[in-house]
Amino acid sequence: MIKAVIVEDEVKGLNNLKNLLGKYCEEVEVIGEATSNEEALNLLACPEIDPDVAFLDISLPDGQVFQLLNQLRPVGFEVVFVTAYQDYAIKACNYSSIGYILKPIDPDELRDAVARIRPRRDGQIDRRLEIFNSYYNNPNAFTKMSISALDGIYFVNIRDIVRFEAEDNYTHIYLQSGERITASKTIKAYEDLLAPFNFYRVHKRHVINLNYMRKFVKGDGGYLVMDDDIRIEVSRRRRPAFMEQMKRLQEGL
Repeated sequence: MIKAVIVEDEVKGLNNLKNLLGKYCEEVEVIGEATSNEEALNLLACPEIDPDVAFLDISLPDGQVFQLLNQLRPVGFEVVFVTAYQDYAIKACNYSSIGYILKPIDPDELRDAVARIRPRRDGQIDRRLEIFNSYYNNPNAFTKMSISALDGIYFVNIRDIVRFEAEDNYTHIYLQSGERITASKTIKAYEDLLAPFNFYRVHKRHVINLNYMRKFVKGDGGYLVMDDDIRIEVSRRRRPAFMEQMKRLQEGL
């Protein structure tokens, strides 16, 4: 069983989540509830309350839930944020490999979030929360992300990522150091996540960091040569948009 606490200020929302967990996620046992940061702090101070995961509403009557997490550090349980749609909050979750569920709660999304919970798997929730806070509080200055890979969680500087290569539902991530990380996310997820950081989809299998391009070879089989000498095909369908992007980059210099 996965032991869980719920922190949600709206009683209706709290009961709804509890009922959905009982109906669709039988492996989860709710062992505690709170409606504010203060209540949650008192709840988690009880020795008998030792959760594997906390479902946390972000906005509470006595402030945002990050106040609670900062007081509890080091955090010894997984975190799943439950929130109304906030683009920057969702992006912060994705960058930091922290789970989230959108309100109103979809049962399938809830099941997916629970399936990804690995209680006390890596002891790195604090580092992931740091990345979350970094982006959430100052997205324009964000430089680091967390990658949930097949063999653990990696923390990498975005500028060190050279390219992404798709293989079925997995993505191989190549770093400037020559290291390769295999992540259990689709390449589409990384395309959307990193578009603001000068990453571009040049092929259905390839997303590249434009900063590592060395040369574009024109012709029928047009391709890129990267700084690590790897050749990356630019698909015919994507080539016009890619050339337009190159033009915009040149005009911006």
